Amino acid sequence: MPSRRQILAAPALLAIRPAAAQSGFPQRPVRIIVPYTPGGVSDISARLMAEPLSARWGQPVPVENRAGADGVIGTEALARSAPDGHTLALVSVGHPVNPAFYRLPYDTIGDFSFVTQTTTTPLVLCTARDFPAGSVAEVISLAKARGGLTFAGTGGVVRLAPVLFAQITGTELTYVPYRGSTQAHPDLMAGRVDIMFDTVPAALPHIQSGALKAIATTGAQRSPQLPDAPLVSETLPGFEAATWGMVIAPAGLPAPLIAQLNADCVAALARPEVVEKHRTLGAGIVTSSPAALRAFCEAEMRKWGEAARRAGIMPQ
Repeated sequence: MPSRRQILAAPALLAIRPAAAQSGFPQRPVRIIVPYTPGGVSDISARLMAEPLSARWGQPVPVENRAGADGVIGTEALARSAPDGHTLALVSVGHPVNPAFYRLPYDTIGDFSFVTQTTTTPLVLCTARDFPAGSVAEVISLAKARGGLTFAGTGGVVRLAPVLFAQITGTELTYVPYRGSTQAHPDLMAGRVDIMFDTVPAALPHIQSGALKAIATTGAQRSPQLPDAPLVSETLPGFEAATWGMVIAPAGLPAPLIAQLNADCVAALARPEVVEKHRTLGAGIVTSSPAALRAFCEAEMRKWGEAARRAGIMPQ
């Protein structure tokens, strides 16, 4: 017979592990693959979520970095995992963007179950502090007057945002490739490359120091970190570009399990300390239903794929 203490403790245990108590999931540790190197927003998001998810599920939630090929290696490992909810991945906007650049060993939509969006982080159109343009309209005018400008790009949306900008504005922007923001910033500050659409967290320290100038940001709302910077869409209605994260799983998960994973991940992301840490990174928490996330991912794949095709970028 259970003791009085066990009876009284039962509601508290259910509050900690309601999902596990009701469905039998999880039955062992739940692994979150992050297909990028440690330290980025995706990696930090996964680690911030792991602790509350572990408490909720009563199982360890290890985070495994499997970087390589712009996220393709780790994402392929997820696609090959058993569809039982014990292997998840936290991927970025690179997931729907990668088909524009690579012939992938998986179907970007069909080989995955979509759980929830996690974050969104706008880009900032930035230049050297003495660059002779201080607004989106002036950048467009200068590009037309000069017959084109150069832009620093590191891949993914950071490369494709200026491509889309050029297509919309009828300007010529020439891609100058860099391995990362750290390598691009010295040339941008020195004026050896004209503009860059970089993530707010990467560019913010240089903007705050005065070494770079923020022309505009690319989100749907003004960036809390750069409240004085207008939106690109204030000049070019509808223009939006952001890096963002999402939790996905292998295809074939039962609908009730997807619903449970969605509810548990959304609850983890809503914790005040998780929200605040993301805010300090320049990222906002954005969650979604599985169906809405799938539709959003499909729309992003079409949007950036079309921009790449129009620019002559072909999957390799």
